[in-house]
Formats: sequence, structure tokens, C-alpha cells
Amino acid sequence: MEIDIQELIQIIKKVAKQELLPRFEKVSKEYKLDGSIITEADTVTQQRLQELLHQSYPEISLLGEEMSEEVQLQALANKNGVWILDPIDGTSNFSHGLPYYCVSLALIEDGVLRLGIVYDPERDECFYAEKGRGAFLNSKRLNAPDYATPLNKTIAGVDFKRLPADMAARIASNPPYASQRSLGSIALDWCWVATGRIQVYLHGKHNLWDYAACWLILEEANGASQTLDGDCVFTPTMDHKFAMAAVTKELLEDWYQAAS
Repeated sequence: MEIDIQELIQIIKKVAKQELLPRFEKVSKEYKLDGSIITEADTVTQQRLQELLHQSYPEISLLGEEMSEEVQLQALANKNGVWILDPIDGTSNFSHGLPYYCVSLALIEDGVLRLGIVYDPERDECFYAEKGRGAFLNSKRLNAPDYATPLNKTIAGVDFKRLPADMAARIASNPPYASQRSLGSIALDWCWVATGRIQVYLHGKHNLWDYAACWLILEEANGASQTLDGDCVFTPTMDHKFAMAAVTKELLEDWYQAAS
């Protein structure tokens, strides 16, 4: 099936501008059973995007963060493909008025990631990629910087909260990087690695909707990533992933050795 990625981008931008921006700093929040935050904006944005995607591509199912696990697994099993949607990646930021969040959408067909879109409505930055066709930021070709920045000169995106306790303590007590950030949106973090704004990255417990789109964007931008076991981060499953990434394979190897 032919997918018009530019049409998808316009759909996402339209919904984000209509449903997210007007609610930013003006939305009440609730807490899910796992302690994570959900807002009216999450629910409405997912519903709107699901409706619009179904109008254009009725055969493709949708797996959204704000669904039950049973419905998610049914969607993932669809032989005609599945959209992977996070209506707000960075809900905690969004609900507290921190302007670092995004909409993330990916498409899996036959177990393969075909495309990924990450849209930051605050900066009007749209990162996107199609498998084998490269990555882009607002229509400009995106390539992760290949300059040889040593690990001890890098800015690292590290979320200590979700790392194994021994690893977190070891890195915090003897940091191998120059400076550390934890910005609060997995999808944007990966895209910022693809731009070189962050050079190395480490985070635990990625859900499929967190990383699907941004993983492909970093891959197509010639960046590098792996799990803590050295495996490919992406699998078409609901398994949680501990992931690390870098602007180059060489830097990722150094980062892995330092963090392990």
C-alpha cells in the first residue's frame, strides 16, 4: 500500500495545532495505575488521529498508548499493518507547562518499520523518515554529525530513574561525559541525537510507542543505537527496552564500554 508521508505530516500538524497547543499550560491531569500522567489532550489527540488515519487507510490498525494492552496486542497482530501512536510523548512536561513534548507516529508492516514521524509543535519541527529513503527535519536532509567528538566532551541524555541501580550509581559517581540532561521526551531525545544536539543517550523501559518512530529516524540519519545487551532496539513486540544511542557507531562503542 502506498503511504503519502507528507499527507500524514499535515494530519499530525493539524491535530497538534488544534488539540495540543490550545491546551498547553491549561490542562488538568490525572494519574494512571502505573503512576504516569494522562491528560484530556492525550485522549482527544489519539481519538482525532485515529479517526483521520482510518479515513485514509482503513485497513491499517492503530496501537496507541492510551489503549488497553488487549487492544494493543490485537492491533499489533493485524496483517495489513499497524500505526504506532504516542499522542503526547512527554505528557509530564506538557501537563506542567514545560515546552518539550511531541506527537510520535510510526508504521509497522510485516514486522518492519516503514516510516516514522515525530512532530514538536512548540518549535514547529517535524522529524521524519521512511525506510531506505533517509531522514529529514522540516524537509531538510538529516544526518547525524560524524565528527569525532570524544566521549568526555559530549552532552549525554541520561534518565537515571529507569536504569539499573548499580549502573545509575556508577555513571553518576564517575560520569564519562562532559554534561548530562534528562529532558523528558524519549522520541524528541532520539531525534535530538540525530541532529547532534545530544551526542549520547541512555534510558530504560522504552515502550514500543516511545521509540518506534524515533528509532527509524536515527537509523536513517546514520546514527547508532542498541540495547544494553548489544541487540537491535526495535522489535515488533510490546517488550520494554533499555536503550542507548549515539551520533556515530564509534561513539556508541565508547559509550557502551563506559556505561557497562
